[in-house]
Amino acid sequence: MAVRTVAEPSRNQAWTAALPFLVAAVVYLVLLAVGASLLNDPDIFWHVVVGNWIGAHGFPTGDPFSFTFAGEPWIAKEWASQIVFSLAYRLGGWPAVVVVAAAAVALAFALLTHFLLDGLAPLPVIAFLAVAFVLAAPHIVARPHVLALPVMVAWVGGLFRAVDRDTPPPYALAALMVVWANLHGGFTLGVVLCVAAALDAVFGAQRGSGFRLARGWIGFVVLTVVAAMATPYGPRSMLVTWRILSQSEALSLISEWRPADFSRIAAFEVVLLAGVGLALYTGFVLRPVRILVILGLLHLALSLQRNGEVLGMVAPLVLAGPIARQFPALRSEREPGAPRWGPALGAAALLGAATVAAVMTVGYRPGQLITPAGAVEAIKRVEAGPVLNSYNFGGYLVFAGVPPFIDGRTELYGGAFTARHHRAVTLADLDDFLKLLDQYGIGATLLTPGTPALALLDRLPEWRRLYADDVAVAHIRVPRELLDAH
Repeated sequence: MAVRTVAEPSRNQAWTAALPFLVAAVVYLVLLAVGASLLNDPDIFWHVVVGNWIGAHGFPTGDPFSFTFAGEPWIAKEWASQIVFSLAYRLGGWPAVVVVAAAAVALAFALLTHFLLDGLAPLPVIAFLAVAFVLAAPHIVARPHVLALPVMVAWVGGLFRAVDRDTPPPYALAALMVVWANLHGGFTLGVVLCVAAALDAVFGAQRGSGFRLARGWIGFVVLTVVAAMATPYGPRSMLVTWRILSQSEALSLISEWRPADFSRIAAFEVVLLAGVGLALYTGFVLRPVRILVILGLLHLALSLQRNGEVLGMVAPLVLAGPIARQFPALRSEREPGAPRWGPALGAAALLGAATVAAVMTVGYRPGQLITPAGAVEAIKRVEAGPVLNSYNFGGYLVFAGVPPFIDGRTELYGGAFTARHHRAVTLADLDDFLKLLDQYGIGATLLTPGTPALALLDRLPEWRRLYADDVAVAHIRVPRELLDAH
């Protein structure tokens, strides 16, 4: 009986210590299995090209890719991620891009597990991880935000760990903000959460420690703001986020920027209702600042579908401390101590073998529906001139060296231009479509099958269908002199 009493905690401690590594391994293997889906976003094409361009020319301050906005002010706010993707592509092609993206997501979930185990037992931690993965899954693609996910988790985990321990955060934590600010524009959320954590710490401080905490947190907030401007573009990087979010005309046209859709039951609604139900049933209570943080995260996820992973991965870090205090049965029994590297080495060996096997056997490449290779080659051969393209083909055009009419850089094109393009190609404004063809001297079009403008182009005497397949349809403008000759 005594042996069991001693051995059982030891086994529990070993299981708890190994859990972050096991979670990382499972997430990584799942993402390798569905690796092709990580390349189903057209923006990865131009992110790779931007990384190459920075390596050759330095940091851009004007658009070097499109013909519609050539030279207009534009910054590569996610330059560090773009260089990472560029290097990965040059070293190992698209499989290397998949591996880098999958590894970043796996690391984010390992860190999330590590921070949650500070306060919670493994079972509620696993429940939080499952919810986080469900909410993040639709937006797990090879783009800069996935490289920033581990930084976001480490940042928020560090902030609220300090709050829960009634201490200011270590100033060294601000180094993460420098990394985040150069990886992805979402770092502005990190600045806001830093201010929120500071307020929560000061207003919730124990009697007599408020002044000490306030002094430490004020210094850290100031350092955070300075760190957020430590980019090649200084404070300009912080302003891009607000510019994107203010373009309501464009956001409603891009699926990931649309509000959550509750017309049909989906995972997000199930998670939301379950969370509300559990809070009401258990009488769970939060301090006012944390209530505002959770409501803010909910607003982001409800107003923009792409923010599901932010809610799923940040909210547990905000909630874990209060849950552990109010529900003793859910508290962690993890003992502090040095990390155990045995599970890490075992996981690394397994994942290394799985990576080699996947890269050698699976043909990872961007999805066919965003890769109009045949149509682009046909357009290149005839040297037709400026190309009017569907929104989702812009990334591939940049990758193929053809200046696009529009691509995924919404902050460059703006809401009015993006909306005008949509109305034109859908023939919601037929006259403006014809005007747009002449205004920009369009010599060829590259549109997805089923686009309403295709039927009109087939009937216009000065336009000829050049190429068509299941991915794209290309038309070229016939020179007027040839029309007159006939």
